[in-house]
Amino acid sequence: MRRWILAGLLAALCAPAAQQAQAQSGISAAPARNADLQAFFAREWERGLQENPENASYQGDARFNDRWTDISLQAIATRQSGDRKALAELKGFDRAALSPMDQLDYDTALWQLERSVERQRFNEHLQPIGHQGGPQTMDGIAEVLPFATVKDYQDWIKRLRAVPTVLAQTTALMGEGIKAGNLPPKVLMERVPAQLAAQVVDDATKSPFYRPFQRFPESIPVAEQARLREQAKAAISEAVVPAFRSFKTYFEAEYLPKTRANIAVTSLPDGKAFYDFLAGYYTTTDLSAEQIHQIGLKEVARIRAEMEKVKTQAGFSGSLPEFFAYLRSDPKFFEKTPADLLERYQAVAKRIDPELVKVFRTIPRQPYGVRAIPDNVAPDTTTAYYMPGASDGSRAGFYYVNLYKPQVRPTWEMMALSLHEAVPGHHFQFARGLEMPDAPMFRRTAYFVAYGEGWGLYAEQLGYPMGLYEDPYDRFGQLTYEMWRAVRLVVDTGMHAKGWSRDRAIAYFKDNAAKTDQDIVNEIDRYIAWPGQALAYKIGQLRISALRDKARQALGERFDLRDYNDAVLETGSVPLQALEKHIDAWIARQKAAPRPS
Repeated sequence: MRRWILAGLLAALCAPAAQQAQAQSGISAAPARNADLQAFFAREWERGLQENPENASYQGDARFNDRWTDISLQAIATRQSGDRKALAELKGFDRAALSPMDQLDYDTALWQLERSVERQRFNEHLQPIGHQGGPQTMDGIAEVLPFATVKDYQDWIKRLRAVPTVLAQTTALMGEGIKAGNLPPKVLMERVPAQLAAQVVDDATKSPFYRPFQRFPESIPVAEQARLREQAKAAISEAVVPAFRSFKTYFEAEYLPKTRANIAVTSLPDGKAFYDFLAGYYTTTDLSAEQIHQIGLKEVARIRAEMEKVKTQAGFSGSLPEFFAYLRSDPKFFEKTPADLLERYQAVAKRIDPELVKVFRTIPRQPYGVRAIPDNVAPDTTTAYYMPGASDGSRAGFYYVNLYKPQVRPTWEMMALSLHEAVPGHHFQFARGLEMPDAPMFRRTAYFVAYGEGWGLYAEQLGYPMGLYEDPYDRFGQLTYEMWRAVRLVVDTGMHAKGWSRDRAIAYFKDNAAKTDQDIVNEIDRYIAWPGQALAYKIGQLRISALRDKARQALGERFDLRDYNDAVLETGSVPLQALEKHIDAWIARQKAAPRPS
C-alpha cells in the first residue's frame, strides 16, 4: 500500500455478500445501533472529507475535486483542535450501555482519536515533503478521478490553478521545520530534485498534470475538448510550472543543505519518544523496539533454514548467497520489456482467481485490475502497491506494478507479491471491509497497518493451500517475501533504535534476501523515511497465524480454514487486540454450534 493512499469502497451491491458472510460465521442480524453515536461518526466522517479533499476524491466523493487540502499552520491547528474536541465528545458516551457492534465501533474510533491527539506533539507536518510523497507527486491523484464530464476536467483545472498555494504553504512548513530542527534525512532528500525537475517542463503537454487531457470520453464534444485543453495548458504554463520552478530553487538552495545527516528518527527533537509511539501505533501492540528486534532475528533464522531446504529442492548445489546471486542475475528470471512484464503480472493474477474458493467461502463482489505504476514515480517507488476502489463503487480496485527496469524485476517474486497486493490480500481486505452495510463509513474504510499488512503477508502464505507454489522458485519467492518482512523488524529497529548505519542495514538485507539491489536500497530508504511502519507486517502476520493455530487446536475436526479466513475479514480493519477478541468469540460460537447430522 502506498503511504498517501486513503482507502475505501461502499456500494449497495455489497450487502448480500456481507449478509452471507455473517450467516456463515454465526453472526446474528445487526442489533439496533445507538443513533447519537452513529450521528457522531457521520459528522466526523464529513469533517474528514471537508478537511482533506484528496481523501474525498479517493473515496469517490467528487464534491471537493476542485481543491487541495489547506496545509497552512492555521488550518493544521484547526484540524488538531477538532480531533481533541472529537475525542472528548466520544468519551462522553457510556460504552457499557452500547451494543457489541457499537462497542467495536467505539473502541476503534477511540484508538484512532487517542493516537491522533497523542501524535500532535511530534509536529510531523513540519516535514511536508518526502522522496516518495509530497507536492511533486500531487498529479498522482488523477489516477483515481473519473474524468467523465466537463465538470471533472474543470475541477482539475481549478486544482492546477491552486498548485502555487500548496507549494507556498509547503515552503512555509519547511521553513518552520528548519527553525525547529525538524528535518528529513539528506540521503532521501537528494532524490527529490530530479522529481521536481520532472514538473518543470517547457511544453505544458509534457507535464504529468496534463495527462487527463490526453483522453476524453466521446460524450464531450470535440470543440469542448479543445477549449479544456487550452485552459489546462494555460494553467500549467502560468501557474504550475512557475510555482514548481521557484519551489525547486528554494528546495535546492535553502532546504536541502540543511537536511540532517543522521538517518535515525531518534535524532529529531523528542525522537526516541516518537519512535516508541510509531512502533506501537503501527503494530497496534505494546511491544518495545528491543522485543521487536529480537522477534526479527528469530524469524530471520527460521526462514533462512527453510530457504536452504528449497534451494536444495531447486537442484542448486552452491551456498545460499550464491543462490541469491543466481536468482538476482540469471536472465531466465526476467522479462525483457515493460509490456512483457505487465502481461506476466496479469497472467499471474488470473491464475490466482479460480483457486480462491479453496480458502474462502465469501468472495468480495468488487472487481480489481492490474495497472502500471506511473513512469514519473516508478524509479523511487516499491515493486507494487494496491489502490482501493471508490467508496461509491464507481471505480474498481487496482493492483499497481512497477515496470521500471524489467531487468531488476524477477518473475519468481510475482506470485507472492500478487497474493499480497491483489487477491486475496489487500483487495479482499478492503473490499470485504466495504461489505459491512451497518458499519459507519470510518469503519468500512479503516486501515490499521498491522491488520492490513499483516493480512497481506498472511495472504502470501495462503498460496500453499491454494496449490500455487508447486514451482520451487515460486516457493523461494514466498520465503524471500517473508524474509523481507522479517528483515524489516531487524533493520528498522536497528537504524532507528540501535544506531545502525544505512550501509549496515542494506548489507544485512542483502545477506538474508534474494531481492535485487534496486529493491533493497529503495526499501531501506523507505524505512528511513517512514519509521516504524514496516514493523507492522510481520507482527500482524504472526498474530493472525497464531490465532489460526489457536482456532485449529480449539476446534479440532470442526476447524475449516475457509471459515477462519472469512472471520478475520468480517470485522474490517481493526487493532490486533480487537481482532483477537473477535476470533475468541468466533471460536466460542463455532464450539457451541450444533454439529451437522
